[in-house]
This record gives sequence, C-alpha cells and structure tokens, in this order.
Amino acid sequence: MLSILRKARLKDKEMRILMLGLDNAGKTTIVKKIMDEDVHSVSPTLGFIIKTIEYEGYKLNIWDVGGQKTLRTYWKNYFEKTDTLIWVVDSTDRQRIDDCRRELKGLLQEEARTRTTLGAGLELDSITTHKWAIMACSAMTGLNLEEGLRWVIQDARDRLFLF
Repeated sequence: MLSILRKARLKDKEMRILMLGLDNAGKTTIVKKIMDEDVHSVSPTLGFIIKTIEYEGYKLNIWDVGGQKTLRTYWKNYFEKTDTLIWVVDSTDRQRIDDCRRELKGLLQEEARTRTTLGAGLELDSITTHKWAIMACSAMTGLNLEEGLRWVIQDARDRLFLF
C-alpha cells in the first residue's frame, strides 16, 4: 500500500527533502541560496522552515530543521513521509566533527531494546496464563522472521493438537 502511495506521489513529481545537521552547519544558508534569497542575513532556525521550489520538473518541499542541541531530540519526528535526507556538515568546524558523526549515527540507528528491558517494560513476567517469547527480528532484513513463525506454529500445535 505504501509503495502504491509513493508511486502515486512520484507521478505528481513531488518530493519531501529533510535537511538536518548541527547548528551553524549551513542548512538555512543552502536553502536560501537555492531559493535565490539573501544569504547574508541568516539567523538560527528555531524549529523548522519549509520552502518549496520547482526544480527540473519536480516540486521539492525542503524542510530546514534547526540543529541546536535542544531540537535534536525531535529530529526523528520529521522523518515521516520524507523521501530524502540531506545531512549538512560544516567541514571547517573541526572541533565538532565527532559530535556531527555521533548525531548522524544516532539518528540513523534504530533504538532496539534488549530482551530484558523490553520484557520488564511490558511486565511480561506477570503474564502466567499464556506462553510468550521475545525474539529479536527485522522486517527490513528478515532476521529471525522464520524462527518467529516456527515458534508461533509450535506453540499453537502444542496447545491445539493432541498428537
């Protein structure tokens, strides 16, 4: 269903571009330059700014999101319906390259819980009326999906069939 919606949107030739990076990396300056606006009067982006431009037959909706530390925790909220992420780096800011790398990796890394923390958070130990299991899996890579199905079938077989 999602691929159908994406294809329908691509027929309209519309794209959502998310522009992220540390504060003062140059995100807003890049957007202003693309929009042919004055780049000499740039102030920090508090929150986000959306600019739309027609480029080579495409309608580009560029989301310029502030890079201050206080705003970074909200970055993942902007990912929905995003077609492209542009990560902006100020290559002259040598002191913050480690911060930049950490933020990018943290942004792209899935926040998977361990079995222990997941089980504790869901209070699974208190469920004694049903059999349960925690199995790490990935819908994207297929990791452990077959194993999970095998567990489901085995559990159902044990409960439903006598032989």
